[in-house]
Amino acid sequence: MPSLATTHPALQSLRALLCGFAQIFLQQHPGCGLLVLTAILVGAPDLLAGALLGGLVSTLVAQRRGYPPADIAIGLYGYNGILLGLLLSLKLPWTPLLPLLIIASAAISSLLLAAWMRRMRQHGWLPAFTFPFVLLGWLLLALLARLDLPPAAPTAQAAATLNFTELLLGVLRGLGQVIFLDSPLAGLCLLIGLRLADGRAALWALLGSSGGLALTMLNGWPSDAALAGLYGYNASLAAISLAQVHRCPLVPALGIFLALLLQPGFSALGLPALTMPFILACWLVRAGAHSWQQAVLDCAQPAARQRRQTPGSPRKD
Repeated sequence: MPSLATTHPALQSLRALLCGFAQIFLQQHPGCGLLVLTAILVGAPDLLAGALLGGLVSTLVAQRRGYPPADIAIGLYGYNGILLGLLLSLKLPWTPLLPLLIIASAAISSLLLAAWMRRMRQHGWLPAFTFPFVLLGWLLLALLARLDLPPAAPTAQAAATLNFTELLLGVLRGLGQVIFLDSPLAGLCLLIGLRLADGRAALWALLGSSGGLALTMLNGWPSDAALAGLYGYNASLAAISLAQVHRCPLVPALGIFLALLLQPGFSALGLPALTMPFILACWLVRAGAHSWQQAVLDCAQPAARQRRQTPGSPRKD
């Protein structure tokens, strides 16, 4: 007999929403999603309403459009809307314009993701990851810059001193920056959520954020930005994503390096990086792996044909 959690529409929607929060970190565990939601409540409670609105709208649009229920249930149509809600709530004060922008952008994110996923499954496109969020985020930030709207009130930041404690807190902030939080306690909530969903993902998230912090400090990049976790979040996401597909630890390590290598380029272009370095790093690794496999197959086929055409050697009795 099916449980109430799997049959009641309200509970199904709640589970899908929580999985949408978890999918920000490429997980589909509702408990992980609840801890992501808790991290927002701990680190920046003023962003929570926007995140919930974005997640609800993007999920409801997917349901109304009749997208695959299995995709909706695991939160695939929630996380881009949640990220857009967080970004807009971070950049704008709560006025009537804010929920309108969140609703419109979250709805469009579901439409974009659905079109991408059809092509991925039918024509072998690379995974979308958070690309709808990045594309719409760039457009929205450009629009806000042109409208010259008053920004949300900035949060005060104390100057960080370089010691072991601050390095540890910087690693946790790197996890929090995935959802625009610079609170180490929020980062700890996220780490616990990842551990609940997948211990290996939690380990790679830590390694990604630690690697990002270490490489930026070694390269002499701004220490304040490094300790705030701004160079750790893309590396963490790349490590989590690639570790899910490749068992060899060198592959997620390469993803960490590529994400860090790509991130400064967006500043040079005058674009906010958002999660685009993570996306590009994963695309490059996956495209490279596919090309390598295809090259191996192309080399193996002529050799196999030659073996079939070569007459057998005489037997020695």
